[in-house]
Amino acid sequence: MYYYEVAISGASLPPLTYEFTTLLEPFSEVKIKLKNKIQTGYIVREVDKPSFKTAEILELTGAKLTGLQIELLKFISYYYTCELGVASGLFEPCLDTKIFKGEFTKSPNLSPKQLEALNYAKQNQISLLFGDTGSGKSEVYISLIKEFLDAGKQALFLMPEISLTPQMQKRLEEYFGCGVGIWHSKITQKSKKELLEKFFSGEIKLIAGARSALFLPFTDLGVIVVDEEHDDSYKSSSKPYYNARDLSVYLAKFGIKVLLGSATPSVSSFDKFNHFRLKGTFFESQKEFIYDESATALSQTIINELRNSLNSGKQAVVFLPTRANFKFLLCKECNKSIKCPYCSVSMSLHKKTNALRCHYCGFAMPIPKSCPNCDSQMLESKKIGTSELVLELEREFEGVRIAKFDKDEITTHKKLTTLLKNFNDKKIDILVGTQMLSKGHDYHNVDLAVIMGLDEHLEYCDFRAREKTLSLAMQVAGRAGRASKAKVIIQTLQKDFFENYISDYDKFIEDELEFRNPLYPPFARLLRIIISDKSEANAQNLEEEILKNIASIPDLQIIGHGKALIEFINSKFRREIMLRSSSHIPLLKAANVASRFGGSADIDPVSFN
Repeated sequence: MYYYEVAISGASLPPLTYEFTTLLEPFSEVKIKLKNKIQTGYIVREVDKPSFKTAEILELTGAKLTGLQIELLKFISYYYTCELGVASGLFEPCLDTKIFKGEFTKSPNLSPKQLEALNYAKQNQISLLFGDTGSGKSEVYISLIKEFLDAGKQALFLMPEISLTPQMQKRLEEYFGCGVGIWHSKITQKSKKELLEKFFSGEIKLIAGARSALFLPFTDLGVIVVDEEHDDSYKSSSKPYYNARDLSVYLAKFGIKVLLGSATPSVSSFDKFNHFRLKGTFFESQKEFIYDESATALSQTIINELRNSLNSGKQAVVFLPTRANFKFLLCKECNKSIKCPYCSVSMSLHKKTNALRCHYCGFAMPIPKSCPNCDSQMLESKKIGTSELVLELEREFEGVRIAKFDKDEITTHKKLTTLLKNFNDKKIDILVGTQMLSKGHDYHNVDLAVIMGLDEHLEYCDFRAREKTLSLAMQVAGRAGRASKAKVIIQTLQKDFFENYISDYDKFIEDELEFRNPLYPPFARLLRIIISDKSEANAQNLEEEILKNIASIPDLQIIGHGKALIEFINSKFRREIMLRSSSHIPLLKAANVASRFGGSADIDPVSFN
């Protein structure tokens, strides 16, 4: 009899010991029983016979992790401070695979500058393509991918999930035929099975996907392209708190070429990696920026410009960062908003369902007629959202076709596909949306982009607030004028900031690096520890225990600690500890301490709520 430690897939448990009659290879996939449930796990290592009784491994599935997956699994467990089981839940194991050499005859026609960018990427193991919207980054990506596929290698093209449209798939198939697989979180089990079969047979050589595509069983991966590398959707918001862009960079250690790309690269990536600047646009787009210096509302300036655009047969996009009809309901008598009973946040007002809904835990209740705090009936809706803006636009522009593009509306990949097709087929005149709107979709008939409600983003408690806000504004502005002249209206009371940088991201990076030095990334490393507990006293005690136990770690600075910005979510009280260091090693020591006390450690955090 042989004995093995098995990492239970997706479980926050240390490896458990099981027995089997034959010798098994490390990181083979097995089926085991735990608490009367059949679970999947991976063999970690063979061990001596333990002193306690062991259960038997039920089945050897025939699948296993590839060498590259094993390296990535171990790194995730180490760097993001989680059990192997938790990290292993991210991966798709491997069956026998074949790689066929590609024969792709079609190549993009590159301009001299694009050719220069391609050669730059080929010369550097990791590089950043800093290219303006419409400058031809995609052609450089495709050309680089083609070279690796032609050499018989596999390729991975990562992008934010919202960018994985049929439009993108069609573009890739134009060059690579049916050898392209699309992978994202909403893929059906049937489609997933079919794609993996084609991947294992060697029929699919290029995977275009969201962050989860990084965990597919590549056996001969040659290149990873990370488009929109600045996008926060590459960072997982649940344990393990990995960043797919950063993991891609880690894989360069194993001889894989990595190309990051963005029109608004993250300040940290710009500073860390060799970069190539691709300026200008294919379309010679000219943008006129109009500043509407008023509070967030449908102003006369916006109405007039929308009317001009519609009268000339064009389409418009309107960005507003808030979903629902209104962000909150305020009592004019006691000046309190109606909060979620399970979270310390105001609930958003949704007229369609006649409900107040919490966007954190999902709790909903009927819209009250009086204030639950003081019983006053003087309730007022505050801070307009996309749903209400659509209603206002419909009242202002009778007969105009207006659609909403946000998480409330786009609940499936099919709905995303349909909406984008309808907009590109000119069946929609005005598209109103949240951050989804900013992603790299091509809208060829749009000559007006309206940006509303961004000022508050500049005030967020986040060292990247300026970077995120400017990047978002520039990405939305980039949706207009892909083929001609365009106007961009920015409704803001912070005109100086936008006017200084909206057309000069290079200058912004220069100023931002100066602003961050030496306290914030890329000049320092950060770790955020969150402690959650149903008892406020317990949460505070755990915070104090962690602080006591990390006090002696050298080269570790405690920036601050106390109640989290949102101090109550899903009936749990939240405390936080913010740490800084010049190296990741002291932070990982602190993260391991936090884990021992039930804290959640997020290294290189992108969210501070």
